[in-house]
Amino acid sequence: MNRIVFSVLCILILISSKISAQYQPKDISRSDLKKAQEWVDKTYGSLTQDEKLGQLFIVALYTNKDENHINQVRNIVINDKIGGLILMQDDAAREITLVNEFQQKSKVPLMIGMDAEWGLYQRIAAAHKFPWAMTLGAIQDKNLIYQMASKIAEDSKIMGINWDFAPVVDVNTNPNNPIIGNRSFGSEVSNVTESALSYSNGLQDNNILAAIKHFPGHGDTSTDSHLDLPVVSHNLERLNTIELAPFKALMNKGIGGVMVAHLYVPSLEPEKGIPASVSKKIITGLLKEKLGFKGLIITDALNMGAVANKYKPGELDAMAFKAGNDIMLFSQGVSEGKKLIQKAIDNGEISQARVDESVKKILLTKYYLGLKEYTPKNPENIKEDLNNDSHKKLVQNLYSNALTLIKDEKKLLPLNCKTTCYYVPLEEAPYQTFADQLNLNATVIIKKASEINKIPAHSTVIVGIHKDNSTAYKPYKISEESKKILTDLAKNQNVILNIFGSAYALKDIDVSKISTVLVSYENNDDAMTATANAINGKTKIWGRLPVLVNDQLKAGMGMTLEATQFSASKKFTTANN
Repeated sequence: MNRIVFSVLCILILISSKISAQYQPKDISRSDLKKAQEWVDKTYGSLTQDEKLGQLFIVALYTNKDENHINQVRNIVINDKIGGLILMQDDAAREITLVNEFQQKSKVPLMIGMDAEWGLYQRIAAAHKFPWAMTLGAIQDKNLIYQMASKIAEDSKIMGINWDFAPVVDVNTNPNNPIIGNRSFGSEVSNVTESALSYSNGLQDNNILAAIKHFPGHGDTSTDSHLDLPVVSHNLERLNTIELAPFKALMNKGIGGVMVAHLYVPSLEPEKGIPASVSKKIITGLLKEKLGFKGLIITDALNMGAVANKYKPGELDAMAFKAGNDIMLFSQGVSEGKKLIQKAIDNGEISQARVDESVKKILLTKYYLGLKEYTPKNPENIKEDLNNDSHKKLVQNLYSNALTLIKDEKKLLPLNCKTTCYYVPLEEAPYQTFADQLNLNATVIIKKASEINKIPAHSTVIVGIHKDNSTAYKPYKISEESKKILTDLAKNQNVILNIFGSAYALKDIDVSKISTVLVSYENNDDAMTATANAINGKTKIWGRLPVLVNDQLKAGMGMTLEATQFSASKKFTTANN
């Protein structure tokens, strides 16, 4: 069969069958399904070939760059007729204004995406920060993750965002992973899968598309794919058991998107050095055909060093589309990519049916997301909308439920409000909120590391390991100086070790001589307030370790400590008394 006949046959087959999308709104009626198909057919029929190809691309919009950048994006939206934007840093009101403008100028409404794994704060500093996935993985009531994702969906709608590139379903089995780590729900497949499903449902039940990532699994890598190409060298049995397992479990759960990683996986792609994101064997052969995924398949950002350093703009986009992706994210060469894709069609390397399939799937998803017509968003009061008491209450509840009590041999918790305790903050990050909140119900005196010899023997001493919480990628390791102080205190004090950082911080610490170990996972005002309330007995502690830390501290470990009923008030004890 020659290429022309083959292409025509593919088109006829496609026309005779309805395009489906993995994501559909809840309780959609048969008449709505028919209307959706009619809109897709009508819209598709109105597009030129150039406009169809434009739907395959999403480019980045930064508001912390100059007007030249804004104008470049404006020109791409108008001239290349792209399918969507990914919003980056940082001015929410400006982003809304620009999205309103660009939507008005687009023949087909734009898909507006954002990396909002821990809420819009990931890109917009004025928004309220939600917990990282590793923190969420410690929570036993997964409905709380659903509530969080629902709130992120609410925030997204205010901004005109309709696709959250989340959640991460990578199983983080490598404590030294430089790019996943806190972004993963943990090292156990079942926990990752259950948490991710709650997160995805929270988004999609509120009409925001989810995208599970990074297929086929980025959890055991030691290279940052933003810089170079990581290699996942496991055999097929291991990949199916760990890396691929969450994706396989979630394939038929209605999740609308999958993001493909820039990873080299020799067991899945025998051609040396070919990233998963441009591998036809991995995307078409495995994800689409073997696993049966029918949703939108999108590349990881095409400006990342793992691929951008090896391929030219446009060339990379064409390779990604040939491999089976529907959408090229963060394209660095839209016009070049469109030309190369069209050239491949003309040469018979790509069928027109393949373009039609992806474009109709994109259009159908847009319809389901309510993008038949765009309603302009209002940028007024956006900072208050994205950061208010409703966020704070939910977030503190999430941190409270994540708190994990590893051990409490001497029953030091909750604190005895009638006894003076001491607090020694260590490491580099702020701690004052924790100190202030502790002192609301107990007598806690702050001592600097240099003053620990002034603490009376056999006192209760809280040692707070406060790690930098400014990004999810900060190192978790505890300094040798802090470890020595902890060892010295444990010799003749009753120590409560409180980790305000990753549970991996305990990896090379001997906790056998420490009475009490509590993991708070993060170091910010919400986490510190939630921790102080729990230590003072106001809230229940029942989180479980989401990761394998070492041979002694395994995933699933944790104690339950019920809240206690008491009333006590105590005036604040100033630091260094």
